[in-house]
Amino acid sequence: MNVKAEQHGSLGAADIGKLALAALVLLAGLVGYSYLGSLPHTVRTLGVVATTVIALGIAAFTLPGRAARTFLAESQLELRKVVWPTRDETVRTTVVIAIVVVVISIVLGLIDVVLKWAILDHLLKIGN
Repeated sequence: MNVKAEQHGSLGAADIGKLALAALVLLAGLVGYSYLGSLPHTVRTLGVVATTVIALGIAAFTLPGRAARTFLAESQLELRKVVWPTRDETVRTTVVIAIVVVVISIVLGLIDVVLKWAILDHLLKIGN
């Protein structure tokens, strides 16, 4: 078992300032979208996208941002190790699952009908 000890550092004043600046930039983009209603929708949307990218760029240089970049890099490395099924295997598996779902639905429906017949029609005699 390969266990890596993780170091958890505390946020410094610079990181807190950067995160606050990123939040302000993002908030400015959202407020600008609302207040600039006279501009075309596409321009306002591009403004929100631009401020989001800028805010993420600022946040990327903080301790949580570096941790997120490291996580994404390690995730990409792990994804390269995955053996993906072929199209034929995927289609066969999907067909088998669909058949199993139909069969189980029929079985559960039959159980429901039998229990209704046994309980309501015979034991409680409500169906007459």
